[in-house]
Amino acid sequence: MNAIFSMILILIGSILSLSVGYLYLNPQFGGRISAEEKERYTRSAQWDGDKFVNQTTTVMDISLGTLPGLLKANFTDKEKRAPKQALPLERFDSLAWVNDTSATRFIWFGHSTGLMQMAGKNLLIDPMFGADASPIAPFQTKRYSDSTLFILDRLPAIDAVFITHDHYDHLDYDSFRKLNGKVGHFYVPLGVKRHLLRWGIASDKITELDWWDAASVAGIDVTFVPSRHFSGRGLSDRGESLWGGWVFSTAASRVYWSGDSGYGEHFKEIGARLGPFDWAFLECGQYNKHWHHIHMYPEESVQAAIDVKAKTSIPIHWGAFTLSLHDWKDPVQRFSAEAERRGVPIMMPRLGEVIQAPDTTGQTYWWQQHE
Repeated sequence: MNAIFSMILILIGSILSLSVGYLYLNPQFGGRISAEEKERYTRSAQWDGDKFVNQTTTVMDISLGTLPGLLKANFTDKEKRAPKQALPLERFDSLAWVNDTSATRFIWFGHSTGLMQMAGKNLLIDPMFGADASPIAPFQTKRYSDSTLFILDRLPAIDAVFITHDHYDHLDYDSFRKLNGKVGHFYVPLGVKRHLLRWGIASDKITELDWWDAASVAGIDVTFVPSRHFSGRGLSDRGESLWGGWVFSTAASRVYWSGDSGYGEHFKEIGARLGPFDWAFLECGQYNKHWHHIHMYPEESVQAAIDVKAKTSIPIHWGAFTLSLHDWKDPVQRFSAEAERRGVPIMMPRLGEVIQAPDTTGQTYWWQQHE
């Protein structure tokens, strides 16, 4: 009996050792927070001494009792909530993407990934070009389009990359492997720098920002602004990095990128302090009543557009992955209906389409053509 018990202990120990080794050695998890970093983050009003927190109470209604049902629902009929066929992605046209200091243009690649040109500079936001939004999970979360990593080989030199938070569907290891050496500078929330360092990005090419911190990128004023969300890539690092959105401003135009967020008063504050905006890219998708505090319903996304004083709003965080229980079209069907009801101007560009103000081509509801 003692021999059997010893064998069980050895087996358990081996499993634990392999698990710990996986957590420490797999680069997908990024870097681990240090005591020095924790001490430095005490200067942030968002750090409560142990983790970063939101401005208002933010919880997820998920417990040991609800979790099995949610997992079953998520992996049941998942294919029925996604497009029946791969969504088309327009080929990147380098001739259409020329440096022009007088124009502001952008490309939305699906979900929350965007390439923007302002003042002749190329800015890349949340570069998630990978094929799987759940790289450490036992089941894949496949992209609606064929793998888009090859697009990174076609893009021009990137002056700056901006990250909203460290979740896998926004901070993609595979994309960063291809971006290393092609980017002038990286701007990230407090706590995210450690991930990039582990992935081989030089420290002097990374700037961490707190909410309302500002930077200048070759004449473009950039501000990291609040959102209502959370962070974490592993089992024990929840809240160890900050989350938020970005504001980009020149004399010619102002652009707001929300990042992931539940609805809150921060939208009105952003509009009052930094608005109005020519374009507002607003999270719209992957919502559920169980995590309503961290992801808006589409009707709230329209209200957020009003709050930030957006002249034109573009829904993002949809069109690439199934990360919730709603149909893939549900976010934009509800968003467009609410925007029409309230007289809010919107655009819905095709995947990969170049949009330049004051183009209106992105007002076509292209998604209606796909099942």
